[in-house]
Formats: sequence, C-alpha cells, structure tokens
Amino acid sequence: MKGRTLTRWTLALALAGLLAPAALSAQGDGRYIVKFRDAANGRAALGAAKAEIVLELREHNAAAARIPAQALNGLRNHPAIEYIEDDVRRYPTAETVPYGIPMVQANLVSDGSAANRKVCIIDSGYYANHEDLQNTGVTASSDSGTGDPFTDLCGHGTHVAGTVAALTNTTGVLGVLPGGKINLHIVKVFGDDCAWTYSSSLVAALDKCRQAGSNVVSMSLGGTFKSRTEETAFNNANSAGVLSIAAAGNAGNTTVSYPAGYGSVVSVAAIDSNKALGAFSQRNSDVEIAAPGVGVLSTVPWLETNTLAAGSTTYSGGRIDGAARTNGTNGALFGTTGDQCTATNANYSGKVVLCQRGTNSFAQKVANVQSSGGVAAAVYNNVTSDSTCAVFAGTLEGTSTIPAITLSCADGAAALAQSGAGSTVVSQFTSGASGYEAWNGTSMATPHVSGVAALIWSHNTGWTNQQVRDAMNATAQDLGAAGRDTNFGYGLVQAKAALDFLLGGGGPVCKPLGATCSSNSECCSNSCRGGANKTCK
Repeated sequence: MKGRTLTRWTLALALAGLLAPAALSAQGDGRYIVKFRDAANGRAALGAAKAEIVLELREHNAAAARIPAQALNGLRNHPAIEYIEDDVRRYPTAETVPYGIPMVQANLVSDGSAANRKVCIIDSGYYANHEDLQNTGVTASSDSGTGDPFTDLCGHGTHVAGTVAALTNTTGVLGVLPGGKINLHIVKVFGDDCAWTYSSSLVAALDKCRQAGSNVVSMSLGGTFKSRTEETAFNNANSAGVLSIAAAGNAGNTTVSYPAGYGSVVSVAAIDSNKALGAFSQRNSDVEIAAPGVGVLSTVPWLETNTLAAGSTTYSGGRIDGAARTNGTNGALFGTTGDQCTATNANYSGKVVLCQRGTNSFAQKVANVQSSGGVAAAVYNNVTSDSTCAVFAGTLEGTSTIPAITLSCADGAAALAQSGAGSTVVSQFTSGASGYEAWNGTSMATPHVSGVAALIWSHNTGWTNQQVRDAMNATAQDLGAAGRDTNFGYGLVQAKAALDFLLGGGGPVCKPLGATCSSNSECCSNSCRGGANKTCK
C-alpha cells in the first residue's frame, strides 16, 4: 500500500541556466575547450577577451574556458588558437543502490539460480518497456476491465517490480534479484487510477498466480474487512506450497489489514533508513516482519522532472500537484530566509520566488506569487523533525498558471545564496518513459520481503514455503521490544542470515521472546508461559 509520495527523484538531467555573459555552447553554459598553437599568446588573448580559464590542460596545450559571446568569433580566428570546441558534458552511467538492498542483505546473496523461482506480483501492471526491468521471463494476466497488464499508468506495480528485480545494467537502480533471471508473473487488478479492486478479484488473481506456477505471491495492497472466501483461498495456496506476502497497511494505527491479517499470509511493516518504524505503518499482532518502506527508490513508468537552476547550479526537487507544467520558465531568483509568500509582494514581479515551507498553505503561497506577477515558485523544506529534511510533495487543491516545485532544506539554503541570479524552473511529466522515484508505504516494504524469499529459496527448491518463512522470522534483526512485537514483528528481514540458517539445517529452531509456543524447549529463553495463548518469556 503506497502512502503519499514524500520524495520524488528521476535520472533526468536538466540543463543549467544560461550565463548571461557567455556564448551559447551546445549545453548553453558558454564553456569551451581552447586548443593553442601558441599557449602564451593564446592565454593572453583569452584574458584580453575577458574569458575565464576554468581548467588548465597543459599536457595537451589547451584549456577549458568560459568565453563571452561577443568574443567567440574573434578568438576562433586568432593566430595563437588552433581551434575552439564545446566542452561537452559526460554523465555517470553507474547504478544507484537503494538503501534497502544492503539493509536486507540482498547484496550478500547470489541470485544466479533465480530462474528456478517465480514471483507473482498482484498490482497495477508492469511497464514492460522500462530500461531497468526485464522483458524476458515475464508473463502476465489481468482482471476484467483493467486493461493490458504490460501497461501501468498509475505506476504502483512498476515501482514494486523494480524493488524485486530492477536489473544490473549500469543505469537506474538495483532490485533484490538484479540478475534478470527471476521469473515474474504479473496480475493486473487495479485500473489506471489505482483506486481499488474486489476481494473476489484478489482471489481470482491468486488463482492466476498459482496457475502460472508461482512460488511467491507479492501483494502491496489490502483492506479493512475480512473475507471468508479470500482467507480460504490463501489457506489453500499455503497448503499447496505458495508463500504469500502482503502489506501490513498504511493507516498508522493498530487496525488489521487483509490479506496481511490472515495466518497463511506474511504481514510486512515498513521502516526507514535508520530502522525506525514508518509513522504510517500499521501496528498489530499480525505484523510478522519488517523491511525498508520509507523513501524507497525504484522504477516508475514516467519521467517527472522538477528542477530549479540558479546561477550555475541545478537543484532537483519535487512536484506540487496542480501547478502548471513548463519546459523552462526564466526569471531572476528572489528569496530571503524565513517564511515568505504569505502575502502579495510587488518585488515578486517577473521573478522566480523561493519560499520556505510553513505558516500558510502551498496553495496560498503559489497564489500570492502568481498574483504578484511572479513567474514561478519554489518552496523549500524546513521540517526539522524529518531526519533528512528532504524533497517533499505538495498539492494546491486546485490549479495555478505558474509552475511550482519543492526543494530539500539543504538545496533551499544553497539556492538562497544565489538570490538575484538568473534562474530557470522546469516542471515536466513524460508518460511512457523510464523514470525513478522514491515512495513511502508498506507497499514498498513488501517487495523487499517477497524478493528475499525468492532469493533464498532459489538456493534449494526442496525447501518448503514454511521453512523459508520460518527462516526469515528466526533470523530477522530484532528491532524495538525484545522478541516479536506489534511494530516490527520478528524484525528486519535478513537474506544472508536466513540462507545460512537454512543451509545449516534450519536449526535448532529457537523461538524469540514474544513468539507463540507450547513448551519451554521451543523458546530461546527456555520459558513458555501464559494461559490459552502461551508465548516465550
């Protein structure tokens, strides 16, 4: 289950704003490589033209320089200069490893045998053309009326799939099973709005997972009420050797969400990069295990670009829903410390206005900038209770005619130092593209556990679903109160520890504090106490 996106990030790289005194080089920043015939006279010519040498390449008899537009042609014809060319950009091709991958020890376990397992993802579909998702070994089906399972307009299923299996391919992110060998079966039960589906549709989807030969069923979904038919279906799947894993829910209270609440289904809680429980994660006795679910970076079927270029620096930000889109709105940056945009201000006219979060709503801030003649708004974070003070998402509860984006605390402070400089705001959305975003929710935690289950199970297909489940629980990193608790269950899932446990014979099995038991010998503490429902004490 996905909560409100708090952090948005894409691999799209926006061009920096133009520097007024510079020539229009290919990337618009006036930076060139100058090759000298006569280095001394060539450098003197650059100085006389008020060009700025930014990097010496003496071994190559050259230098990188920013050259004023009006001087470019003259310097190209100077006898001491052999040629001038654009100092073109090179971008990194390395992948980002989301924090959750090493946190669950997925990077410590080989997925070389993953082809012997199949994970079924019941969700909103799978964007098959994403650069970071496999297109072989993937089968799919859909619920009536939901459309092509290989499309995903709301992005939820594609995000989940990326956490399970984003590829090792020098771009994007890595999944728990990044080798491209895991078999996936996609069942699309949500339409384009990702609003809801029926329990009967979930039962039918589970049947399709089983018919496809799936070993693990991953469900980043849930609802408040039980269904006898649904519970029976999951019990039968469990008896048939299928391991079903579902989100604990995002209500942030002690209610139970289903199917996670059924005994035959693993219920997954969400934690952040500091291993603290996500504020939205439901807390109850059915919670069985925890995994990263706050700010999880994964694949989405679109590119969302929200940037502020100020001076020579470009800051990546978040979307304020309802604000106008733009491929580039220019204006001098206007910003001061403290909370601004609380009223109309004549100084905003023609400016890109930088406001601090707080006091009045995003809608009021943007409306004040717009009515004052401002051309764009950028709202930076100031919520110190947020450990990262990161980029966030907002909404206008309406629309504006000017673009508006958000920035992190750090980038907001850095941008303030550029106040008065030329700036450009870009806010674009491109559907059907290979994008990446960080989302929150027990929906994001669930595929970590689903992926780990398939990963360790691939090392011995003779193990049962119950053995894999027990191993994950027995070796989870204990968080919160000692033993199983209502926040984290048994704790943070650990792939290598679970695999080592199984390879070592899976025993002796020793239940942690708080686990249900029937005799003292089952408990690590050698103490099983209580009435009708005994637990390890």
